[in-house]
Amino acid sequence: MSRMPDTNTRLDYAAAWVRGRTDLRPALGMVLGSGLAAVADGLEEPVTIPYAEIPEFPVSTVEGHPGRLSLGSLGGVPVAVMQGRIHGYEGGAQENLAFGVRLLARLGAGSLVLTNAAGAVNPDLSPGALVRIVDHLNLSGQNPLAGPNDERIGPRFPDMSAPYDARLGELLDGCARRLGIPLPAGVYACVAGPSYETPAEVRMLRALGADLVGMSTVPEVIAARHMAVPVVAVSVIANAAAGLGGRPLSHAEVLGAGAEARARLGKLLECFAAAAAR
Repeated sequence: MSRMPDTNTRLDYAAAWVRGRTDLRPALGMVLGSGLAAVADGLEEPVTIPYAEIPEFPVSTVEGHPGRLSLGSLGGVPVAVMQGRIHGYEGGAQENLAFGVRLLARLGAGSLVLTNAAGAVNPDLSPGALVRIVDHLNLSGQNPLAGPNDERIGPRFPDMSAPYDARLGELLDGCARRLGIPLPAGVYACVAGPSYETPAEVRMLRALGADLVGMSTVPEVIAARHMAVPVVAVSVIANAAAGLGGRPLSHAEVLGAGAEARARLGKLLECFAAAAAR
C-alpha cells in the first residue's frame, strides 16, 4: 500500500509547478476573502492559475471565492494573491486550511496580508468598515497543525503571543491615514460555521472580548506563524452580527459589502505593498 506524500513534499511539488508557469517571485502574499477577489484585478501583467490546476491545492467551493492564484505586480511590487480560500466547514483535513498560505511562503512571500468579510460583534462597527485585526479567538475547534509535525516547516509548539505583526500593522495604519481611510483595530473570533451565530452566541463573543466574528483566517495565521512568516490582516464588516442588526443574515449581504469596500481595500493594499517593500 503506497503512502501519501508528506506536506513538505506536497508543497515542493506545488511550488515547482507554479514556478513553471511564471518567473515572478513574490515578495508579498495576499489572501482575498468573500466578495473581495476582484481586488486582484489591479495586478499588472498577472498570471492567473485556477486552484484546480495546481497539484495538491485544495479547491474552494463557496460563492465569492473564485479559487484562483494570481501572480503579478501591485504598485511595482511582485505579489502572489489567493482569490478565495477554503474553510473548515467545507470538509477535508485540517491541514488543508494551511496549504494555500504555506504555498505563498514557499514561493518566496516574506510576509502575508489576509483579508476576510466579518460580522460586527462590536456595535460601534458599521457595515462596509475596514478593521485591522490585532488579535484573535480561535473558537472553531480546528487547528491546521493538528497531527504529526514536520520540523522542516515549523516547530511542534509555535509561539502565538504576537500572531499579528506590529511593524506591518503600523505600516498598514500609516497607509490608512495617508489615504483618509478609517482603520480601527479589533479582535476577530473564528467560529466553525457554516451556520451564522445565534444572538446568545454573539453576546458570549462580546463578553469574551471579540469585536468581529467570521469563519476563516485564523487557521492561516497559525500556519504562517508556524513558518515564522509575519502576518497582517484586515476585515471588511459585512453586517451586524445576529441580534444587533434587526434582520436575518445572508451570504448575499456578505458579498455586497465586499463589493462596496473593494475600491478602498485595493488602494490600501497597494499602498501597503509599496511600504512593506521598502
